[in-house]
Amino acid sequence: MIGKLKGMIDLQSEDYVILDVQGVGYIVHCSGRTLQKLPRPGEAATLAIETQMREDSIKLFGFTSETDRHWFRLLLTVQGVGAKVALAIQTVLDVGEIAAAIAGQDKTAISRAPGVGPKLAARIVSELKDKALVPGTSGAAPAWLADGAGGTPAAAQDALSALVNLGYGRPQAMAAVAASVAALGEDAPTAELILRGLKELAR
Repeated sequence: MIGKLKGMIDLQSEDYVILDVQGVGYIVHCSGRTLQKLPRPGEAATLAIETQMREDSIKLFGFTSETDRHWFRLLLTVQGVGAKVALAIQTVLDVGEIAAAIAGQDKTAISRAPGVGPKLAARIVSELKDKALVPGTSGAAPAWLADGAGGTPAAAQDALSALVNLGYGRPQAMAAVAASVAALGEDAPTAELILRGLKELAR
């Protein structure tokens, strides 16, 4: 089982790269977002690898972080989500946006990915709601975020509104506020949550 590859980018296609590792070229399938982060051909790169072994083939999927690979694995646990759909979701949304969409039960955000219809999007947010990790935290999303705005602490709700009014997308703002609440506590005042949220968004 291959867990990581380090080598030179030999070729980059629309959905995979060939990574030259000591003279051996590995075809590694990647999301569009991962491909954008990789260096140009001829330059060094390191990828976390997920290996899929079938009777007639072995496929490698590459990620620039362990968090990306973790989310790929989580998405694959949902019935109807294969590697192609999981990579499509990771192309359209980064891990923070995926986590926020699932925690906030935002089916519309997930369904932006090609191949993801309303029913599959609903299944994804439903089955993964208890597994959604918020960037900047090590645990699951707070209950108030999973329950929606109705259960959100007033200060957090005000901080979320403020960040959205500043021009940030709601999924990113939700993830930032969730991380801020996790770090500062649910009793933290609105101003502190906003400042911490801005720092999270600037990362």
